[in-house]
Amino acid sequence: MSGVIPYLIRAYCEWIEDSNLTPYLLVNTNSKGVVVPEGYDANGKMVLNISSSATMNREISNEAISLKARFQGKSQKIVIPCDAVLSIYAQENGEGMLFDSKTPSQDNGDKKPSLTILD
Repeated sequence: MSGVIPYLIRAYCEWIEDSNLTPYLLVNTNSKGVVVPEGYDANGKMVLNISSSATMNREISNEAISLKARFQGKSQKIVIPCDAVLSIYAQENGEGMLFDSKTPSQDNGDKKPSLTILD
């Protein structure tokens, strides 16, 4: 079964743009497979405007987000694996969603879930 994060990214992106707001991603640039221009990240993180008006050929697949964007007037190819996305939010009001920064390899598959009984 594929993860839910790509579906949530697509849904939030559509919802944000339908609300006439600007979708931004916070990306972990140290994640494997991230392709972004050098020198634009800070402490291994980068904020990207992924609105349809600011990008070209934006595609959000179940594996990655790919698009072309301009940096200092030069068109650049951007590739962001979905597990590198830390959050998606509307730039104007901050509404959006944070994602767990753990990758599946960091999770302990032997650990049983902890449950709490609520009265």
